[in-house]
Amino acid sequence: MMSVFAAERNVAINAVLQASKVCQEVFKKLVKNETITKKDKSPVTIGDFSAQAVVNTILYKSFPNDPIVGEEDSEALRGDAGKELREKVLSLANSVLDEPLDETKLLDAIDRGSHPGGSQERMWTLDPIDGTKGFVRGEQYAICLALIVGGNVQLGVMGCPNLPVDFNNPEGERGCLFIAERGQGAFQRALSSTEETQIHFADISSVSEATFCESVEVLHSSHGDAAQIASILGITKPPLRMDSQCKYAAVSRGDANIYLRLPTRADYEENIWDHATGFILVQEAGGKVSDINSKPLDFSLGRTLKANKGIVVAHPKIHPKIIEACSKHFNK
Repeated sequence: MMSVFAAERNVAINAVLQASKVCQEVFKKLVKNETITKKDKSPVTIGDFSAQAVVNTILYKSFPNDPIVGEEDSEALRGDAGKELREKVLSLANSVLDEPLDETKLLDAIDRGSHPGGSQERMWTLDPIDGTKGFVRGEQYAICLALIVGGNVQLGVMGCPNLPVDFNNPEGERGCLFIAERGQGAFQRALSSTEETQIHFADISSVSEATFCESVEVLHSSHGDAAQIASILGITKPPLRMDSQCKYAAVSRGDANIYLRLPTRADYEENIWDHATGFILVQEAGGKVSDINSKPLDFSLGRTLKANKGIVVAHPKIHPKIIEACSKHFNK
C-alpha cells in the first residue's frame, strides 16, 4: 500500500530531529534555576518551549492550515518577568531553524499549540518533551508528534535522544527515532543515521514470561496496582521502569512485552499528546492498545482521552488476559 502521508512523514521527521538536537543542547547547559514549575509540579525547562517553537514553526511552514494541540503556552515567556527565559528559548530555537524567528514569531509559534482538539478533519498533537523529569535526570524522555485525521491517529514520529539503539547493548550508541504510519508498519532509526529498520512486538505465548514497562513516577501510574496485576498473571520478572513514551517504543521493538499505565485517581484524564504517537507505533508494530476496560482509545474528544481510563499495551495474544487481570484487581 502506498503512503498517503509521505510529505507529512518527511516534515514530521525533520521537525522531531531538529527538536531533539535542541533538547540535547539544552541538557548540556541545563542549570537548576532555569527550571520553572507547572501546576502539576513537573519541571518544565526551556527545552520544552524551544522544542515546541521549533516543531510548530516547521509544521506551519509546510502545513499552514493545520491546527496543533500542544502542551505548552507562552505565558511564562512574556513581559519583563519572562525576558531572560525568552531570550534563551529564542537563541536555542534559532540554532536549528533555517529562517530565524524574532520574539513575536517565537511566542506565536509556541501558542500555535493551543488548539482545543476534537473530531475535526485534521490536526497535529505535540509533546515537546515527554518525561521532563527523565530529561532533567539525564534519563529517558521523548519528543512526540502525531497527525490525527477525523479523530484517528494516522502518523507518529518519536525522538528518544537517550534511548540505546540496541536494548541489549545499553552502553552502546544512544538516540533513536521511531516512525509509524497507518498501514505502513513501524520503524526505528538511530538519530545519527537515515537507515530505517522495521520493528515488531516480540512474539509471546505465555503471559507469565512477560516483562512489563511502567512509569518511573508513582504520580503517573500506580506501581502498587501494577504489582498486584503482575502477581495475578504470575509475572515474576521485575518491571522495566522509564519515563515518557519511550515505554511505547520499548514494547514496540520487543524490549518488554506489556505497558501498563494505571490510573492513580478516579477523575484523571490522560492528555492526547502523551499517547497518540505511542499508540500508532504500537499498532503498526503488531501490538494492541486499549484502556483497562478494553475500550479503544478515543482521540476525537478534545485535548484529553476523557472516555478512557488507564492504558494497557500488549501483544494481541496476551492482551485479553491482562484486561481480565485488571478487571479482577479493580473490581474485587
